[in-house]
Amino acid sequence: MKRLSALILMTLLAMRLLAGTAAAGSPGDEAAIREAVSRYVEAREKIDPQAIEQLFTEDADQLVSSGEWRRGRPEVVRGTVASSRTSGGSRRTITIETIRMITPNVAVVDGRYELSGPTPTESRKMWTTLLMKKTRRGWLITAIRNMLPSKL
Repeated sequence: MKRLSALILMTLLAMRLLAGTAAAGSPGDEAAIREAVSRYVEAREKIDPQAIEQLFTEDADQLVSSGEWRRGRPEVVRGTVASSRTSGGSRRTITIETIRMITPNVAVVDGRYELSGPTPTESRKMWTTLLMKKTRRGWLITAIRNMLPSKL
């Protein structure tokens, strides 16, 4: 009975340790994720389709605050470029609030997304969630969900 109890205790301890480390990424992952999000904002500001394309997985999708779905990297890039062009003199910022590692290769990034227009009435304060995936090319965006919350 003592052996069985010890075996169960060791198994539970091992499972707890594995569960705790499974979601941990490498020490540089958070910085790399922040850098990828920064490059995304910069590419949007420059309206650079090639730079935008390099930041997304092939199967990426995006749900924008208007309710429009963009499915697949080509559609995400096309919609992103069109949106950036129509926003004129507005400036985008994403202020990351949290990065949660789901697995060592998948992270959920939540942040405040602000589109600052030429006048205060043209500014929009939103929330964004990015699903990031670690690939051979680094951390890439695989999904974006933008929201217009009732309160920020």
